[in-house]
Amino acid sequence: MYSKVDVLRDKLKAFFIHFAFSIVLVLAAYLLVQLLWYPAPLFKATDASKLFVMILVVDLVLGPILTFVIYKKNKKTLRTDLVVIILVQLSALCYGLYSMYEARPVWIAYVADRFELVRVNDIIEEDKQKHNWPRFGPEYIYVDLSQLNESEQLDSILKETQYNISPAQRPKFYNDFDLAKPLIIKNSQDVALLNNYNDSIEVTRILKRYPLANSFIPLKAKAVDMTVLIDIENQGRIIKIVDLRPW
Repeated sequence: MYSKVDVLRDKLKAFFIHFAFSIVLVLAAYLLVQLLWYPAPLFKATDASKLFVMILVVDLVLGPILTFVIYKKNKKTLRTDLVVIILVQLSALCYGLYSMYEARPVWIAYVADRFELVRVNDIIEEDKQKHNWPRFGPEYIYVDLSQLNESEQLDSILKETQYNISPAQRPKFYNDFDLAKPLIIKNSQDVALLNNYNDSIEVTRILKRYPLANSFIPLKAKAVDMTVLIDIENQGRIIKIVDLRPW
């Protein structure tokens, strides 16, 4: 006789099988996001965790729970029901990943005396079709304001002061990153200053991993500002973006 205990046992078995499948999916999605679109520590800098948590809830919780609810051994429509649940789950995952892809950081733009992290959805609409941006991880670029004429400079200042649109959000101002190296060397700060804004033990630990880092430039980001370590003795070479506050 097929008792209620047997029904519950089968439901729990189906739940945990689906849960294990969901864990594999979520881990694969996390690796994709971290390795290709949000390399550390940019995941934290952009606060992408909020969107990823939504993906986590839908795929890790909702799918297995629906399986638990509908599962009944020998049910005629069981296979169809499970296929529908899996398709819905995969669709939700794909939509979530697409949303993260569309919000990914694409440029680390040097502007005046700092870097700014630019995401796809930061770029203003009128400039979006005028520049190709990286698909897998951000690249360094120089926001060259010296090329602007007087009218363009006034327009840039107006957009920044009235509409909070940074020049870094305007690909029309972009230029080859190597042209920024003299400014980076000139404006970089000694790494010792990082102790003023961070725990000194953490600063020491990170700098030991990058012994060639002797200077830094702040990186302004959406959620948490980061630090770009520089080797000014090697033509301003970028060493690493690290999870330290620059101010």
